[in-house]
Amino acid sequence: MIRFNDILEQVTAYNPQVDLDFLKKAYIFSAKVHKGQVRLSGEPYLIHPLEVANILARLRLDTASVVTGLLHDTLEDTFASLEELRENFGEEVTQLVDGVTKISKITLKTSEEDQAENFRKMILAMVKDIRVILVKLADRIHNMRTLKYQLPSKQKTTAQETLEIYSPLANRLGIEWIKKELEDLSFRYLHPDIYTDIQRRIAKKEKERERYIEEVKRIITKKLFEYKIEAEVMGRPKQIYSIYKKMNAQDIDFDQVYDLTAFRVIVNTVKQCYEALGILHSLWKPVPGKFKDYIGLPKANRYKSLHTAVIGLYGERMEIQIRTSDMHQVAEEGIAAHWKYKEEKFTEGEDDKRITWLRQLLEWQRELQDNSEFLETVKMDLYPNDVYVFTPKGEVKEFPRGATPIDFAYSIHSDVGHRCIGAKVGGRLVPLKYQLKSGDSVEILTSPNHKPSKDWLKFVKTSRAKTKIRQWIKKEQRERSIALGREICEKEFRRFSLNFAKLVKSGKMEKVTDDFGFQAVDDLMASVGYGKISSKQIVGKLVPPEELEAGDKKKESRIEKIIQLVQKKPQDAIKIQGVDDMMVRFASCCNPLPGDRITGFITRGRGITIHTVDCSNVLNNDPQRKVKVEWDLRHKHTHPVRIRVICTDRKGLLADISSSITSNEANITNAQLNTTQDKRAICTFAVEIKDLNHLRKVIASLEKIKGIVTVERLKI
Repeated sequence: MIRFNDILEQVTAYNPQVDLDFLKKAYIFSAKVHKGQVRLSGEPYLIHPLEVANILARLRLDTASVVTGLLHDTLEDTFASLEELRENFGEEVTQLVDGVTKISKITLKTSEEDQAENFRKMILAMVKDIRVILVKLADRIHNMRTLKYQLPSKQKTTAQETLEIYSPLANRLGIEWIKKELEDLSFRYLHPDIYTDIQRRIAKKEKERERYIEEVKRIITKKLFEYKIEAEVMGRPKQIYSIYKKMNAQDIDFDQVYDLTAFRVIVNTVKQCYEALGILHSLWKPVPGKFKDYIGLPKANRYKSLHTAVIGLYGERMEIQIRTSDMHQVAEEGIAAHWKYKEEKFTEGEDDKRITWLRQLLEWQRELQDNSEFLETVKMDLYPNDVYVFTPKGEVKEFPRGATPIDFAYSIHSDVGHRCIGAKVGGRLVPLKYQLKSGDSVEILTSPNHKPSKDWLKFVKTSRAKTKIRQWIKKEQRERSIALGREICEKEFRRFSLNFAKLVKSGKMEKVTDDFGFQAVDDLMASVGYGKISSKQIVGKLVPPEELEAGDKKKESRIEKIIQLVQKKPQDAIKIQGVDDMMVRFASCCNPLPGDRITGFITRGRGITIHTVDCSNVLNNDPQRKVKVEWDLRHKHTHPVRIRVICTDRKGLLADISSSITSNEANITNAQLNTTQDKRAICTFAVEIKDLNHLRKVIASLEKIKGIVTVERLKI
């Protein structure tokens, strides 16, 4: 258990000028307001702020940050007030505590709309003062360390949120040890059986592994010393979550993961990094394609290191990282490594891309009005980039793996992206779908009359390219909808001898526009074009009731029926039953199930199509065509779902899988089976499922079968 004196010693070690009285005052205040409170573990609540402050001290943060760690829960969980904090600890600490409190109140696992809106608030808090998110990361680590005391449902929700948001944030900010710990802790609760199995297999060879690590360290140290290079050599088993990802990505068993041990060599200079690399490659045979130079081309989070893999001692594959001590500090502490203690403020270097990235988030949250699109954009950008290409002038640009020339074009300028008709890589023409490789030299070909294609959204990778293409498409859709809306209105107006242009000139259309809650006539026309408002409703505002009744009562069109359905309950969502009808159908791209978060999308001539909220086909279309919908759970129907099962190819396994599915009251309508050279079977089943809970039950049952590696729902 951490003691307050341990924190004081840590802070004093890296900041001798620290105001110890200020820290003691915060500790006493926290102990006073949390007195009598206990955590679910039964420990005094004060243990939590002490642990958070200790993590912040480990990050070598300034005094205000450590004090905030001690006080971070006082506003949320005690009777302490902002005024009281301001009076005792000043404006800086008060603002930090208030920022952390606001983030803590954000629940990311609510509806998609709320989740995205709350994530906006978190981003704004981060941009205002980066220390807020550093304190929150420390808070999340300790909460994850003690997650076993929560209910199983809470454990999974918190773990998923941590893996999706907080771990990638730590990675984007360059704090490697926090990222890895959060990943392993999340994995432990999301897939406990797999986690325990990998942990057990690693532990089984622990003593043998320790001897191996010590022997390799001794050989490397001795060899480098012969070349007069002083080095600190460290060895460790690979992270459990990292092993799991490798097994999944390469579709292999644990026994086929050969590089279970990673070594780190820390030297004094950049020159020695490359010298050490040459020495190690002369000592052991390097694995082709596994060398990466993150010193010459640092990652987006400013990570620098040389990475290589060699066939080492006893023919075992080893991963080796080579870096200087300064690089190691940045790799471990990330953005926190740039803190200046004497001035007690964060100083930003001109080349610090982490701050640039935070500012980019601020720009996105202003540009992207649709919340779910904003959340998808940010999540996409949280993951690491590792493809480096060159402009014709030799400038290095960084992209996610799988990025294309279209991504490259949009990174130069929006207009270059919009007008891109082709690309040359190394002087040779390549398709726009070509996936960029590190070292490529890219030249973009443009035409002033060319326009973006909606199909580009299927293969571009960067959030910037996706955002700009969507914005252009929405603008085009809006212009078409305005023209269509005006055409529909003019046709309806003629039946009542009304002239659209004269109505606009006289100001009558502006009054109608105000009545419908729009700012401009174009907005009203766009809404008619989208199918959200009918021309009859507009005529109803312009023509007396008796003239309307005298008019021709023609049959309502299909889209008008949809509009009436949408407007029947203006405050509530449309209730969607479990079967398609003439105006509501379920999208085959994502196959939504009762229990999935869903949204409706109005399509002219085809009614409302129901998608899951994270379906790319909805994210890539105009948000103004969306309508709020929810399941009518009183009606029980089955829905088609595709499930992919990866397993070892053994006799009788297919029968076990079929029996498991049918015993859970699910009907198999189609099955596709393929085997791989390494004796694996990939089985895809089309299954009739009642709802999301039913699907989870089927998947859980399949995962218990001996020989099953993974089970997943396919949405595309």
